[in-house]
Amino acid sequence: MPALQIRQTSMRIYDVSVRLSETTPTYPGDPGIEIRSWKSFADGDSANVSLLSMGVHTGTHVDAPAHFIEGAGRIESLPLEALMGEAQVVVVPENIMTIDASFTAAHCQPGRERVLFKTRNSNFWSGVNPVFHSDFTHIDLGAAEYLISQGTKLVGIDYLSIERFKSKTHETHIALLSKGIVILEGLDLREVGAGIYELICLPLRIAGGNGDGSPVRAILRTLD
Repeated sequence: MPALQIRQTSMRIYDVSVRLSETTPTYPGDPGIEIRSWKSFADGDSANVSLLSMGVHTGTHVDAPAHFIEGAGRIESLPLEALMGEAQVVVVPENIMTIDASFTAAHCQPGRERVLFKTRNSNFWSGVNPVFHSDFTHIDLGAAEYLISQGTKLVGIDYLSIERFKSKTHETHIALLSKGIVILEGLDLREVGAGIYELICLPLRIAGGNGDGSPVRAILRTLD
């Protein structure tokens, strides 16, 4: 009987989630992050227990339709198959502040179900105590409409909002969420190059509140 051949793979896993601490930037107006001891060995307790308080749109997170559309689907309704599977990482040049339809059509593979944009924003997560940047690269309505036309199920970007800062109409969010497209925000793509990966990003199964979103632990895996 021939010896069993063990196939070696070079699969690599990238953690593209933002580290959470009390100094992690949050979107202006959202709750800050509080992490403190609730019980501790130092206080004579039998176990360490920490208290975590933050908004659901903190760090790396997904938006549910209920975030911007009254009566729309809550976080529990997001299809798990949209949150896992092949994803294209598109690298956006640093001089581009707005991702528009022409850029998206030129760089996103037709019919790709999950698209993640790596922009200059990823560098905003560097440093010991990063601060919020309002001049982040964003996606406009035209790009959103192009992605909708391609049957996209998930769109991701590497900062706390997919939309320009202080948008009054939230047109990019509403266009995507009204079609059931998951929005993944707050990625850290500094270590990731352009290409096709496997994405896994699962939200918490939050049943209370407004159902508008959830933090996720997002990873990318290289394909065999």
